[in-house]
Amino acid sequence: MDLDLHVHRFDWAGGPAGIGPAVADLARRAEAIGVRTQSFMDHYFQMDWMAPASDPMLEGYTALGFVAGVTSRLRLRLLVTGVTYRHPGLLAKIVTTLDVLSGGRAELGIGAAWYEREHRGLGVAFPPTSERFERLEEALQICRQLWSDDDGPYVGRHYQLAETICSPPPVSRPWPRILIGGSGERKTLRLVAQYADACNLFGGPVEIAHKLDVLRRHCEAVGRDPNEIEVTAMYRDLPAGAGGKEVLAGAEELARIGVSTLVTGAVGDDPGGWLESTFGPVMDDLAALEPVPL
Repeated sequence: MDLDLHVHRFDWAGGPAGIGPAVADLARRAEAIGVRTQSFMDHYFQMDWMAPASDPMLEGYTALGFVAGVTSRLRLRLLVTGVTYRHPGLLAKIVTTLDVLSGGRAELGIGAAWYEREHRGLGVAFPPTSERFERLEEALQICRQLWSDDDGPYVGRHYQLAETICSPPPVSRPWPRILIGGSGERKTLRLVAQYADACNLFGGPVEIAHKLDVLRRHCEAVGRDPNEIEVTAMYRDLPAGAGGKEVLAGAEELARIGVSTLVTGAVGDDPGGWLESTFGPVMDDLAALEPVPL
């Protein structure tokens, strides 16, 4: 079982001048204990259900580029890119650039976007849910075409590209791994089955097990082996003072339903110290856990 780190807040970093050094330190400490992937949110305002919207927030791809420069092994992604924020042709180029400059460490995490206040505040169009999912599917098709040998046109309902040239191509083969965020049973998990290399699920073991049953059915409908899809699950709401025994017990429960990667968060005023003390002592035990095949 792998461990990923999701950084969703920066109020611990000591103000604007301190954010860069603090993020660099956290990334290096995460890499040192064996964290596989570091992710940021794709938000411009902090999520107002969690903290004031005016709390500090970084643009995600710029932040990933910074982390790429201060690490050598960490994989890099947003959890997840909002499809409404960047034209898909430009998004493919952004992720390709990150992949090339990091030596093949970039991933594309993507979803349908949801934060209406942020869209309205910054003047970004916020289509209805059904249209956002249509755009998400077209964006997935466009990225995969740009990362293929086909540099011809793409004609969709929402996007039309006269050429899909992407040079240099990604270092990752056949393309940067694609993670689709969300667990909607009718649309999101269908897109995971059809296009994704990984999914990201929320909730406890019972809820996640149900979502994986739905994903299996979608995979069967499109003729795909569900075991080709990495199952990541959020794992940051641990009891206060949780030790190695509690961490491993929860991880084992998720491994038994098919989860292969835990995604923890930047917790507390010293997230690097929390990460080291909570997960550092059990990283070898986590790595030894084998998820049950889907």
